[in-house]
Amino acid sequence: MDPEDEKLVTLARSARARNQAAEGAAVRDTDGRTYAATTVRLRSFALTALQAAVAAAVSSGAENLEAAAIVTDEPLFDQASVHAVRDIAEKAPIYRADSSGSVQEVLRQS
Repeated sequence: MDPEDEKLVTLARSARARNQAAEGAAVRDTDGRTYAATTVRLRSFALTALQAAVAAAVSSGAENLEAAAIVTDEPLFDQASVHAVRDIAEKAPIYRADSSGSVQEVLRQS
């Protein structure tokens, strides 16, 4: 794994730990800027961590992503999270890591 992608996993782990959230996520845009987020659960709406990270990137002007990472105890990718990334980045790898930061799966679009 690329060192820059390893940093995304670290950012996602840190966000998750800081907020004691179910998930932590981080994305990197094509300018090299990173955005981290956690699961958001309010009475009026809910976002997965990746949806929140993508929303932060887009609201900051990002038009494309180089890579995304999620840290979760779930054994599979959440499809809503994958769709959020794919809405702006068809080919960006998406890493799914466990709570220790060990990458369990990588989604790549060809």
